[in-house]
Amino acid sequence: MSHSARAFWLSSPGHGEIRDVVLPEPGDGEVLVRTLWSGVSRGTETLVFRGQVPRSQWDVMRAPFQDGDFPGPVKYGYLNVGIVEEGPAGLTGRAVFCLYPHQTRYVVPASAVTPVPDGVPAERAVLAGTVETAVNALWDAAPLVGDRIAVVGGGMIGCSVAALLARFPGVRVQLVDADPARARIAAVLGVEFAAPQDARDGCDLVVHASATEQGLARSLELLRAEGTVIDLSWYGDRRIALPLGEGFHSRRLTLRSSQVGTVSPARANRSYADRLALALELLADPALDALATGESRFEELPAVMPGLASGDIAALCHRIRYED
Repeated sequence: MSHSARAFWLSSPGHGEIRDVVLPEPGDGEVLVRTLWSGVSRGTETLVFRGQVPRSQWDVMRAPFQDGDFPGPVKYGYLNVGIVEEGPAGLTGRAVFCLYPHQTRYVVPASAVTPVPDGVPAERAVLAGTVETAVNALWDAAPLVGDRIAVVGGGMIGCSVAALLARFPGVRVQLVDADPARARIAAVLGVEFAAPQDARDGCDLVVHASATEQGLARSLELLRAEGTVIDLSWYGDRRIALPLGEGFHSRRLTLRSSQVGTVSPARANRSYADRLALALELLADPALDALATGESRFEELPAVMPGLASGDIAALCHRIRYED
C-alpha cells in the first residue's frame, strides 16, 4: 500500500510551491517517518532559495535527500524531526532527526535517522544540524581553558557556537552582532554581547559566522598577535575582499575555514553519526530554545520563504510545524 505526502519545492529562484508525492512502501532496513517539525536555515537554505549556489558548487552543496538540481526545480532542506511510523521494532514510535527536506512523510534507510534522546523536545531537536556544525567548528578551533573568544555573527550558527563555548571553563565569550536584539539571546546563552565597534580585541580565537565581508575583516582586527579566525560563513557566489595588506602578516594571523561536510581532521576517529548523536545530546540544554525565533505552518512555506530570504521575516531558525 502506497502512502501520500506533500513536499515543498523551489520551483525557480525566489518561488516555492507545495507538491504531492507518492511514497514507496518501506522495505527491509527502511523507515517511514511522519514529520513533526522542520527548520529553515537562514544561511545556506536562503542562498539556495535565491538561486545563489555557484555552478562550481552544485555537486558539493547537494543535500543528502535532495531531489532535482540547482538552481531549480529542487527540493532542498536538512533539518527534519518526525515519528517513525513503520520500520524496525527499535525505531517504530521513536522521534528521530533526519537530514531531510520539508515534507510531510518520507521513506529513508533506517541508518539515515538518529533517535532524539529522552529529554530533548522534538521542536528543539530540529536544531541538531546547526549544533552539529558548531561541534565540528569547535573540533577545528580547539579552544583552550581561559581563552578570550569572540563569535562574530549572531545567526543560527554563531549562536550555536556561542552556546557551546559558554560551557568551556574560564573562557571569555563575546557574541558580536550589528543587531542589538541579539543581546537578549546572548544573555540567555550566558555570554557577553557587543556591537562590532565595541567588541573587545586581543582575542585568542575568533569564530566568524556573519557571512559578510565587514564581519570577516572585523574578525581579523579582534585577534591578538598569532591569533586565529575560524570562518564558518558560506558566501555563495559573492567575492569577498580582505585587508591582508595591513597587519595580517606582521602579526602572523591565521584564517582557517570550517564546514560540516567533512568531519574535522582533529576528530578523525569520529563518524558523521557520532557527531550528530553528540549534537542531539547537547540539545538537552533548554537555553538553545532561544535559537528558534519564528514559526509557521507547513502550508505557509511558499509565502514564508521569500520573506526569510529577503530578510523581511527576521528569524534565526524558523521552525515549520506540521501538526496543529
